[in-house]
Amino acid sequence: MAGESNASLLNDHKEKHFTAGEIVRDIIIGVSDGLTVPFALAAGLSGANATSAVIVTAGVAEIAAGAISMGLGGYLAAKSEADHYMRELKREQDEIIAVPDTEAAEVAEILSEYGIQPHEYSPVVNALRKNPQAWLDFMMKFELGLEKPDPKRAMQSAMTIAIAYIVGGIVPLFPYMLISSADRAVIASVIVTLLALLIFGYGKGHFTGSKPFWSALQTTFIGAIASAAAFAMAKLVQG
Repeated sequence: MAGESNASLLNDHKEKHFTAGEIVRDIIIGVSDGLTVPFALAAGLSGANATSAVIVTAGVAEIAAGAISMGLGGYLAAKSEADHYMRELKREQDEIIAVPDTEAAEVAEILSEYGIQPHEYSPVVNALRKNPQAWLDFMMKFELGLEKPDPKRAMQSAMTIAIAYIVGGIVPLFPYMLISSADRAVIASVIVTLLALLIFGYGKGHFTGSKPFWSALQTTFIGAIASAAAFAMAKLVQG
């Protein structure tokens, strides 16, 4: 009866949690670098008096290389996370078989940290000992703090970061594709990219829980500093 009541309460209370954190993180990584790096490259080449055609060519090459590099980095990071989980799962599984009393004591210790008394957690410990899979899942989550990774995560991360990088990278190059004069194109690129950074920074702050306006200003400031430094360095080297 109590179980049916709890199920009813859960059905009535639908919590709205944001569950796409990993995807959003990948998009943020890709777009952030995609906006900033080609923006700084284009500004630097403009400072070196390169033509719009040269800037577009170099920018496209950088976007291609950056997307591959960033995507591969995301793939390897997710793959390493999955490999780490499997190693810890195997180790925990062996320990449950080899030293069950020690593992049971660890369950008791974990529960006690939540303020649960021995007479309250003893039935839980005994119940877990009778269910090895649930016991293993409990140890992975509450002892090691590890969640089972999605087997498709590595490829999804690679594709998401790469595509986000390409989308971000096209923004600062777009004015150079339309304006043949690099001197005029760089001004348009700065305006368009800073606006994109403002919008992106605001969205990033909204989805990550930080202050959107502060995030927008911070993201834009970083992009502006990077491009200004590249432009100034190119002017300095050129003499």
